[in-house]
Amino acid sequence: MNTTLLDLQQENQGVLKRILNTPSLLVGSIMFLLLIGVAVFAPFITPFEPSEQNLYAILQPPSSEHWLGTDQLGRDLFTRLIYAARTDLKIMVLAEIIPFCTGIFLGMLAGYYGKWVDTVISLVTDTFIAFPFYLIVIIVAFASGAGQKGIYITFILVGWIVFARVTRGLSASFRKQEWVASAQTMGIPGVKIILRHLLPNVLPQAVVVLMTDMVGLLVAIVTLGYLGIGIAPPTPDWGTMISDGQSFITTAWWLSAVPGIAVVYTGIALSLVGDGLADLWRRK
Repeated sequence: MNTTLLDLQQENQGVLKRILNTPSLLVGSIMFLLLIGVAVFAPFITPFEPSEQNLYAILQPPSSEHWLGTDQLGRDLFTRLIYAARTDLKIMVLAEIIPFCTGIFLGMLAGYYGKWVDTVISLVTDTFIAFPFYLIVIIVAFASGAGQKGIYITFILVGWIVFARVTRGLSASFRKQEWVASAQTMGIPGVKIILRHLLPNVLPQAVVVLMTDMVGLLVAIVTLGYLGIGIAPPTPDWGTMISDGQSFITTAWWLSAVPGIAVVYTGIALSLVGDGLADLWRRK
């Protein structure tokens, strides 16, 4: 018992040491956790409500009362910024769950079984790739209405493709390994081999791809908000904030610049985490 606890403690210390020796992972994680903390504790950070208007304080520059100024309706920009982080980060994470799980599983099926299973899954993948992502978004948005629902539906339809393609290649290469042949010789069912043996080996690379894909999804969410077919007002959203501030770019440039910086900050944080995880697992 004591030996097991000691081994576990040493293993945890080893993982922590590797993380500390991976600057990109450490910096990216701190940046992203800080963003999440600000979004989660938004009601305790700012005294204003995101939709609270003050027509006597329209387009105010940054001050001690309004740290990032106010917009064209007198709403506190800092408040809307951190509440928009809540909105966009929540959609970004939730929209990835089903595509991530579906793509990994389908990719492993295609890579492990090959033959007609691989042919069918590859055909479906190529069919969806043939349609531009934003075209599908626009079609779904018109069918279901602007808002979160359209984003979720679109990404469930096409978001799994990138994970399926990555895990398919990895699973196909692992299928030729001796340990898979040994499991097959022992009569272990294919699905059990996939979940118990293939999954732990393809998951690290899939997580790295997930970080990159989340950046792309965030850009898509912001773009849709900017085009007016994303998050419906008055819910704060970085894309909508950038679009609303565009008309005042010469007189109140911060209205568009601040949410734009927030998008760039989030993208850098996720990219650093992805690069750091890749470095960490390469040295493992």
